[in-house]
Amino acid sequence: MRKLRYAHRGLHDMAQGVPENSLAAFRRAALRGYGAELDVHLLADGSLAVLHDADLRRMTGREGTVEELTAPELAEYRLGGTAETIPLLRDVLRVYDRVKLPLIVELKPRDGNADALTARTVEELDRFAVPYAVESFEPRCLLWLRRNRPEIIRGQLSQDFTRSPSGLGAALDRRLTELSCNAETEPHFVAYRFEDRMQSAVREIVRRGSPVLFYWTIRSREDMETAEAEGAQVIFEGFLPV
Repeated sequence: MRKLRYAHRGLHDMAQGVPENSLAAFRRAALRGYGAELDVHLLADGSLAVLHDADLRRMTGREGTVEELTAPELAEYRLGGTAETIPLLRDVLRVYDRVKLPLIVELKPRDGNADALTARTVEELDRFAVPYAVESFEPRCLLWLRRNRPEIIRGQLSQDFTRSPSGLGAALDRRLTELSCNAETEPHFVAYRFEDRMQSAVREIVRRGSPVLFYWTIRSREDMETAEAEGAQVIFEGFLPV
């Protein structure tokens, strides 16, 4: 997985009618030889939807929360005014199963469903021969993986939450910013916001070279070169690295 660059929410481009986290975006990324990062939510019927926001308004223009829907109901929604629907995780896995390129799967828990979401996602991933890693901002997802499936590559997502509060409370925001939850979750990698890379916890990872470091979201070749010079993997959007 360290040999590739990863398209953030697929290789999307709304100017060409390709919304983020759409099957079209993942097909484009796979055809160009990129890995991809994607976001997963647990639906009301136990299905897994690939969408960044729990709130459906930004991407579909319709009211509602994705966790309240079933898979048949989800199929009625369109992304960004296009014909593209919100894919299920299994749909994306079928695309990447053909090319055997890796995915970075971000878990998006809501309303205390961290354990259920993690367990269900792993169950789905087990059905395919796709290389993957799992990441989340929520430490409880990583704790579930460490305790139940320690062989799965797991990563702690973070940023400077002291500047952009998460809504989880000041104490947890500080711990996430400083990566102090890592003592419990023992992640194999850290994925940190590129603009916040001067945080002391990130500088220490760069100094030690451990754990593996990803930067998100890289939006220019210049930033990509900076990230890779620090030994980081890149999750990119808005340009083609090569």
